[in-house]
Amino acid sequence: MADQQLIEIAKALSIDARVLILDEPTASLSAHEVERLFAIVRQTRDRGVAVLFVSHRLEEVFELCGRATVLRDGRHVITAPTSELTAADLVRYMVGRSVSLFPRSASNIGNVLLDVKGLTRIGAFRDVTFSVRAGEIVGLSGLVGAGRTEIARVLFGIDRADAGEVLLAGKRVRFKTPSEALHAGVAYVPEDRHLDGLVAGFSIAENISLPIIPRLFPHLFIRGNRERNLAAGYTEKLRIRSTGVAELVEALSGGNQQKVVIAKWLATEPRVLILDEPTRGVDIGAKVEVHRIISDLAAAGMGIILISSELPEVLAMSDRIIVLHEGRKTAEISRAEASEEKVMFAATGQNAEETHSGA
Repeated sequence: MADQQLIEIAKALSIDARVLILDEPTASLSAHEVERLFAIVRQTRDRGVAVLFVSHRLEEVFELCGRATVLRDGRHVITAPTSELTAADLVRYMVGRSVSLFPRSASNIGNVLLDVKGLTRIGAFRDVTFSVRAGEIVGLSGLVGAGRTEIARVLFGIDRADAGEVLLAGKRVRFKTPSEALHAGVAYVPEDRHLDGLVAGFSIAENISLPIIPRLFPHLFIRGNRERNLAAGYTEKLRIRSTGVAELVEALSGGNQQKVVIAKWLATEPRVLILDEPTRGVDIGAKVEVHRIISDLAAAGMGIILISSELPEVLAMSDRIIVLHEGRKTAEISRAEASEEKVMFAATGQNAEETHSGA
């Protein structure tokens, strides 16, 4: 995803334009790639090109932009110099009320649910070891190409490991297919919801029930009422805004589509949930809702792996952070000791692995 995004940006920059519009250009990029992009954008601006930068990452708006315009429900709310605004101001204007961007409920950390030991996939990552406990959110952080998504794909049975072992609730598992992972209680919300997460021509109800059709309808005779009732429960729980569960998912906003993907995998009743860039390309209001959902799931005892390129998200939501560099684990940092500097230092391979908290 990140490489595709960089190619799109390169294509736009190669045109001798007077106005450059960048719509969520950093959605798939980590902090290091964002710095490179911003240097190029500033050079472009200094050549006299007008730049319109669309982003849901508020820190980037303040870092790059001289003025900010806020829209809400298709209407203009405010335009002001960024020097006269704060992040809290922008959030308030965007959602129409004051909200906490990273709501985190307290959760009781329980026994180890997932134990990964020396996991290796040649060419992607090697000798990765970490654990996830019940009620715990473990963040996976690193630059693009560090191996985060590749680890998730192996844990969900999409790809095979070449070495190492995975224990689920103390029992050794080796998933050959995602179906086996689902049956064992592991679910995966993928990075690209359009390509891997949703069937665009299906309704909300059809998407949510899709992974559990054999369980929901063992005789493969689908009962519409049962499917709709299941979906209605999740749309209410996750606050999915729609005209009803019969609405096609392609008609929903990005944030509501993402919540449908989460609902789809929650319907499998997993013990371990892997979230790969769960707030990529969604607005602030939807981001707050997704964070609330993640926090509530952890508080209910689910083990969660959170993969995100947004450092503030990883720092605020994670109980522990596993940092990767070029496929190797370089640090494990507790919530109390984590900072942007420590994570970025480890993500760029500046230090050997240090363990700040027990696995």
